[in-house]
Amino acid sequence: MEGLIAFWAASGIANFTAGQVFMMAVGALLLFLAIVKGFEPLLLLPIGFGAILANIPNGGFIDEGGLLFLAYHVGIETGVFPLLIFMGVGALTDFGALIANPKMLLLGAAAQFGIFATLIGAIALNWVPGFEFSMKDAGAIAIIGGADGPTAIFLASKLAPELLGAIAVAAYSYMALVPLIQPPIMRLLTTESERQIKMEQLREVSKKEKIIFPLMVLGLTILFLPAATPLVGMFCLGNLMRESGVVDRLSNTAQNELINIVTIFLGLAVGSKLSADKFLQLETLGILVLGAIAFAIGTATGVLMAKLMNKLSGGKINPLIGAAGVSAVPMAARVVNKVGLEANQHNYLLMHAMGPNVAGVLGSAVAAGVLIAVLG
Repeated sequence: MEGLIAFWAASGIANFTAGQVFMMAVGALLLFLAIVKGFEPLLLLPIGFGAILANIPNGGFIDEGGLLFLAYHVGIETGVFPLLIFMGVGALTDFGALIANPKMLLLGAAAQFGIFATLIGAIALNWVPGFEFSMKDAGAIAIIGGADGPTAIFLASKLAPELLGAIAVAAYSYMALVPLIQPPIMRLLTTESERQIKMEQLREVSKKEKIIFPLMVLGLTILFLPAATPLVGMFCLGNLMRESGVVDRLSNTAQNELINIVTIFLGLAVGSKLSADKFLQLETLGILVLGAIAFAIGTATGVLMAKLMNKLSGGKINPLIGAAGVSAVPMAARVVNKVGLEANQHNYLLMHAMGPNVAGVLGSAVAAGVLIAVLG
């Protein structure tokens, strides 16, 4: 009899709390979005599964020495996983479209306006009873507007580690929902004739230019914003490995095996922060709302900047490409191309949109560096 009582006391049924059941349902929802809807499956699947594991009573996954505990402290708390992801993304990125049309840097910069507008919004939210965000908290929340998951995780781990779970889920959820969030904003801010604008074909970029570019970007970052060099440096290393052509094995590893392994553990580590006791708080709702606002503002300011550039260029720039200034690579560029084709079936904007898209990656890293330098 005592054995049965002990068995019952150790069972999950006897130890589940309502919060744990709810968070496991959240994890199941993330799995649904990843598997059925195909929304950012490479990250939402491990994050969702990590959330389920983290809320298993007596599972030990998030206890000291547990798998998720170690994954978080080794990879997230130290900032190693986001940096390795950035190296892999750099190895996957072709800067040709940006080099061929450097003006697209302005669109990548404009899309970061959502970050700094949301920082003010997070501080303003303190007027609402129940919210108490510090400047560091506000900076970590605001980076969601850059739509760059690794950057959001890196910055949150430095400024507001206690908010990491909510920030990471918000960042990756909105990245996954780019095809749903961006098109209405793009259509609202542009006319049918603007969406039909066909852009001139980009010039061919030489190998020498592609090799010099990451070195130049790193050099400028070292001189003007050293706080951003962890992210920008790893991104440039990955890109240099790709473009140099002399370390194909290393480049292929960064693009495939390494980034895949890190992605698995990064997702599980983020999921470990979705335990009921850490996630089910009023502040989490505020973060999700502010993240959506930040992303919407970033999309809107990118489109508005592109409209201004279109006027100044005499109608040669399709304003839709401004929406690609957020860092969701290459999803935002694909959305731009899709909306452009809806307006004009012969209007292929993908390569043009890749310019501001990769500029957005650099822009979010620079914005993170500014926030670390000022608030860290």
